[in-house]
Amino acid sequence: MDKFDRVFQLDRLLRARRTPLPLRDIQARLECNASTAKRIISVLRNQLGAEVDYVRDAGYVYRRAPGGEVPDLPGLWFDGAELQALVAFEQLVTRLAPGVLRDHFDPLRRRMDRLLERRGLTTSQVAGRIRVLSMAGRDPGPWFKTVADATLQRHRLVLDYVARHDDRRVQREVSPQRLTHYRDCWYVDALDHLRSAQSGRRELRSFALDRIERATVRDAPAEEVDDAALDRWFAGSYGIFGGEPDQVAVLRFTPERARWVSAERWHPRQLGRFDADGRWVLEVPFAKSPELVMDILRHGPAVEVLAPASLRAEVAAALAAAAARYAQAADPVAPTLSLPLSPDA
Repeated sequence: MDKFDRVFQLDRLLRARRTPLPLRDIQARLECNASTAKRIISVLRNQLGAEVDYVRDAGYVYRRAPGGEVPDLPGLWFDGAELQALVAFEQLVTRLAPGVLRDHFDPLRRRMDRLLERRGLTTSQVAGRIRVLSMAGRDPGPWFKTVADATLQRHRLVLDYVARHDDRRVQREVSPQRLTHYRDCWYVDALDHLRSAQSGRRELRSFALDRIERATVRDAPAEEVDDAALDRWFAGSYGIFGGEPDQVAVLRFTPERARWVSAERWHPRQLGRFDADGRWVLEVPFAKSPELVMDILRHGPAVEVLAPASLRAEVAAALAAAAARYAQAADPVAPTLSLPLSPDA
């Protein structure tokens, strides 16, 4: 650790306890000698104004207010790992939603720049060492800011929406609950008032922002849905499809593919185990199968669906259709993408 990290770490150590911390323990936790530890304490006291008391034969302790609180250090403090995470977040915000969050993020960026300057770095230097790659993402479309504002300001929305599976145009009045960024695409999780009125119960839906043709903010407060209910609906089942999971997929991967899949997180409530042959058996809850089938198919012959029978049949039918398509002679089509020759070509 450098001095910056050690100052931050010592502040956290002293805040976490009410009894004095011996100098030898400070040295061990900060990985430094006694002289360096005393210099760090001096920085806390003299440069940052922290009230650090020394108790003879016991160690150092923060002086606390009558209520037991310790005043915050001036400025905004992060350790090295947290600061780099913020830089990565800044890069993600800039690429995914330019203009929506940038104005709000600018004050924090300026503070980050000042902190990085103390370490001889700039935000651009750190960001240049971090890549955020997008794959098969969809542009959120022109209504991102309208939907984001309504979600954060808690207003209802009227959406003119085109369903992706059949291009059917519908209009929905919704109470937006959360914005979700999933697989490089944006969605708004919302309470659908039309569906709710028809069913007599709260109906939650996810709407892809790139399928919104128009979003109109209503001068009416959004109806709130508690976080637990949102999590049960949107996070309980597999993938972006909401709903209470009513089935469990059991997948068995070959030993070769297990080296990768055993380290992956497909679902928060998944279960996984190696069998006697070194194959990885994965169990994931799901309510709707389309996204799960796509993820199974990308592993080709390296995975087998063991249960349920309906999912096994669905995957088998997709594989049979793919095999039949490749059994046909391909129509000769010249590629339209011109690629540069490699140096060895």
